[in-house]
Amino acid sequence: MFAFKGGHHQPLAFRLRPRTLEEVLGQPHLTGEKGILRRIVASQTLPSLIFWGPPGSGKTSVAHLLVQAFRHEMISISAVAAGVKEIRDAVKVAEDNLKLYGKRTVFFIDEIHRFHKGQQSLLLPYVEEGTVVLFGSTTENPSFEIIAPLLSRAQVVVFRPLSEEALLLLLQRALQDERGLKNLPFKIEEDSLRFLARIADGDARRELNLLELGVNIARAEKRDVLTVEFLQEFLVKNFLLYDKSGEEHYNLLSAYHKSLRGSDPHAAVYWLARMLEAGENPRSILRRLVACASEDVGNADPQALLLAVAAHEAFEFLGEPEGRLALAQATIYVACAPKSNASYMALGRAIADVKKYGSLPVPLHLRNAPTRMMKEMGYGEEYQYAHNFPGAFVKQEYLPSELGGRAYFQPSERGYEKLLKDRLKKLWGERDLSS
Repeated sequence: MFAFKGGHHQPLAFRLRPRTLEEVLGQPHLTGEKGILRRIVASQTLPSLIFWGPPGSGKTSVAHLLVQAFRHEMISISAVAAGVKEIRDAVKVAEDNLKLYGKRTVFFIDEIHRFHKGQQSLLLPYVEEGTVVLFGSTTENPSFEIIAPLLSRAQVVVFRPLSEEALLLLLQRALQDERGLKNLPFKIEEDSLRFLARIADGDARRELNLLELGVNIARAEKRDVLTVEFLQEFLVKNFLLYDKSGEEHYNLLSAYHKSLRGSDPHAAVYWLARMLEAGENPRSILRRLVACASEDVGNADPQALLLAVAAHEAFEFLGEPEGRLALAQATIYVACAPKSNASYMALGRAIADVKKYGSLPVPLHLRNAPTRMMKEMGYGEEYQYAHNFPGAFVKQEYLPSELGGRAYFQPSERGYEKLLKDRLKKLWGERDLSS
């Protein structure tokens, strides 16, 4: 269905790219008999697709396979380098392909999450009218990184990290396939293959690159066998960065968040540095920082959320490496800020009552009354306008009668929330959830 050409000077990971959907490893939910990709090929209609998954899971290879299966043209667009002119030039080529040759064109945008909103919006009309089929590849959650109108015109295809078993199969293929490393002049121990599969952390490209590096060094040193000990001599950095029991992606983010919550700026900035040096996408770190500023600091210091969001904007504006300083500044501020999860708890209590009591009617005095009939029915009749009273406050019930007096928000004694607590007590007196 699809073949890559070229000699052995090309990287092993490139030479071993799958030639058919059947050769794609580790994604049976996509390429199996009832997988979405196989059904798309059978339908003979290629929709716009967003490939979402971790590095080395097969997103680019599958994109090429689908283009080949449908005999479409493909234009690769750099999400980092392409501006408005480059996109318009590519659209012109797509229009000519359709008009002159009756062929549709796929725009393949690797790391589409790096496209800003203006670039994404520019694609909308051409995707909508069918001039272009969009293939976007991303390691980031599309619902955060891709504008809603574009996302609604594409199908999201989720790739999973490759399992250790799938990675072992890939290593065996590499050692048996004519395109790979067949007929090596030395033996590779089974434990060495398992070691490579483990430290690859679900990434096929990383695994094959590490294997090729080990093979090239072993060949140059005229070794008889490739052992785990030999691999550890020069792959120790990769082992430390990617071993699942040590520095796995989510463990690092968790340590960072817990250090922020625990008011330890030293640990927080350390975990930040670890993630940045390990190649973590700063946007993932920023999302966790913003979440912590809201969830764990809250109204004890409302500035924390503003500074975290500002750090996100500063990073988008500055990029690497200057943007790291904004991240560090906001990290230290959030870590040092007084902590309160009162907003988080308030939402949880309110949701619990919503689930328990269902859709309670809005009290009449709070209802909108845009028509005469509604006014005659008493909508808004007894509502008291706060600004007509001293201090712009008057005691009246804003909750459904079944929930009158409930106090979902229970501010802490820390930071700015202590001022809020004193003000609420002065206005409303004591309120609690037992009422």
